[in-house]
Amino acid sequence: MDYFAYKNGELFAEDVAIRHIAKAVGTPFYVYSSATLERHYRVFAKAVSALNPMICFAVKANSNIAVISTLARLGAGADVVSVGELTRALAAGVAPEKIIYSGVGKTESDLRRALTAGVHQINAESEAELNLLSRVAEDLGLTAQVAIRINPDVDAKTHEKITTGKAENKFGIDIALAREVYRRAAKLPGLRVAGVALHIGSQLTDLTPYREAYGRAAAFVEMLRADGHTINQLDLGGGLGITYHDEVAPSPEAYGKMVREVVGHLGCKISFEPGRLIAGNAGLLITRVIFVKDGIDRKFCIVDGAMNDLIRPTLYNAYHEIIPVLAAGSEDVRFKMDIVGPICESGDYLAKDREMPALDNGNLLAVRTAGAYAAVMASVYNSRALVPEVMVRGDAYSIIRKRWTVEDMMELESFPEWQAEEDRTARPKSG
Repeated sequence: MDYFAYKNGELFAEDVAIRHIAKAVGTPFYVYSSATLERHYRVFAKAVSALNPMICFAVKANSNIAVISTLARLGAGADVVSVGELTRALAAGVAPEKIIYSGVGKTESDLRRALTAGVHQINAESEAELNLLSRVAEDLGLTAQVAIRINPDVDAKTHEKITTGKAENKFGIDIALAREVYRRAAKLPGLRVAGVALHIGSQLTDLTPYREAYGRAAAFVEMLRADGHTINQLDLGGGLGITYHDEVAPSPEAYGKMVREVVGHLGCKISFEPGRLIAGNAGLLITRVIFVKDGIDRKFCIVDGAMNDLIRPTLYNAYHEIIPVLAAGSEDVRFKMDIVGPICESGDYLAKDREMPALDNGNLLAVRTAGAYAAVMASVYNSRALVPEVMVRGDAYSIIRKRWTVEDMMELESFPEWQAEEDRTARPKSG
């Protein structure tokens, strides 16, 4: 459920007309519903409440500080994978003791920043990282709480680019090798190896891979305890799917029940890292029709939103429902068309072969389920500036990221010194 709906034939975000925001901020832009973010968090939290877990929002799904703050005010922590995300989470009011630092390629400076910030836990993904973390922690005179991320070699049966728990993926330590890694890590100074972490992928719509992976993790925890390790932290990651088109995703309640059945007996402090589940359906990308062009094979609707604004369709072949901001009538004729952007790439599309009502220049369209892995993955390709992000709460809205300009981008650039010298010497001499 979300809080985007038609009222008297016009699309609203909660109690604010999308057309009103578009007139004020221009297009394209992202808009997020506070009520949807809050509802989705509360539904998930209730579904897993029997486990008394720590719920850390996966900041990589949507890193706007206003989004993070909205969730932090409900008690959410943060799962971060970079110093940039750590900085955002702290600025948004997430307590350091509710932050888990994940990621496969942490540098020495990354680890120093995480330790000095006082994060709850660092999820280490290789023995080399454990050795580096030990040296950094010793140098700082600190003890790092660590969970080692295992790779359970379970096929999440999701898109190949968002599966993370198979042996061929770069993430974690192969479960067959991990027992020996724990043995060596336990002897490293500056570390308290207290947990096991795993995350097998994103947009899972079947609980079977979860059950298999969590079962392997539970057996592994028991093995580690038999070896004499004190394991009291279990990070189960995120990845529960949502509906973009016709997927039937498991309910949070069914997921919570499964987790209790598989790992509830361990007595560990459980951590979850939902991202898409919380933010996905809480956002729209609003774009405006520039032209409608008839081709021999198909009709093209050219809009001002592009692949640099929303790359998921071309990167993942992802489906996003697209609807007109002014509702079409039930009797209106539909036409099949590609909805494409103005970037000079054949991959620049938001939808292909989509049935839409007749569209005219200037019509507004809403791309649904654009609250996760959308604005956060945007680029400035073709020197297109990043678009605004807007948050709605009831009948009020606020711009939470301003629209960039080309001048904003160029302020980060400069001419090399030798070009300035060449320009100076090339000037004609007076007299």
